[in-house]
Amino acid sequence: MEHKYNKETITRALRKASLAVLLAGAASMAGAHGDVTPQAVDVSTLKPLGEAWLERNPYSKDKEAIRIGDSAYNQNCARCHGLGGVSGGIAPDLRYLPNDADGDEIFMQRIRNGASRDGRVYMPPFEGILPQEAMWAIRAWLETVHEE
Repeated sequence: MEHKYNKETITRALRKASLAVLLAGAASMAGAHGDVTPQAVDVSTLKPLGEAWLERNPYSKDKEAIRIGDSAYNQNCARCHGLGGVSGGIAPDLRYLPNDADGDEIFMQRIRNGASRDGRVYMPPFEGILPQEAMWAIRAWLETVHEE
């Protein structure tokens, strides 16, 4: 009597199971962006900036701000924008953000308000989550990895 399951049937079943696991993993990664919890940033060692939003980076070239910005970037931005600002394609490569007033404006508009298209969130807004000091510290760090 021949076995009901031959080698080919078992191999096909294993392939289907592997594909199902792979697809389930990919689906969970696709939804992961929305489930990310922003991490608090300790800005207690930086000069307070007050309530009014500044237009230019007050922490440009400030060593303490750069140190804090490096850590804040890695905790809150790197998962989408890549380590060192080097994007893997999910989000813009922030090394190419201009190091001038235009770059400051672009950066603050996007980090404060986020980005969405057709009802899909591509970047969550961080205003009300991160203080202005943390945002400018991240910007100060980004200036150190800038490329033309």
